[in-house]
Amino acid sequence: MKYLLFFVLNTFLFGETNFITPLEYASQLYKNPRGIGCHHCHGDKGRGKIVARYIDKNESKVFMGPAINELDFDVFYKALNDRKNGMPRYFLTKKELQALYLYLQENTDRPTQK
Repeated sequence: MKYLLFFVLNTFLFGETNFITPLEYASQLYKNPRGIGCHHCHGDKGRGKIVARYIDKNESKVFMGPAINELDFDVFYKALNDRKNGMPRYFLTKKELQALYLYLQENTDRPTQK
């Protein structure tokens, strides 16, 4: 799946002459899609991250950015187009969403299969 996505991005997003690779583009998009980078809440590899710790009614609480590195593309796409739980709306194009998904798939540490 990730190789098909890589091919699609490379062909349709960048054409035949590339200034940067699709993965480089995706990396930059992940770090700053529209002002606030995904890595601030979801971590460098999309595994999730503690965004804030706070006290509410004398109880310690944590606000987490969830893991997004193992989501199916359809779930990923829907999550980025719905507002909930502090997630900003970025108004990304489908090609930008595909690039972000590629970045997460390429940067997820997965055990090697034998």
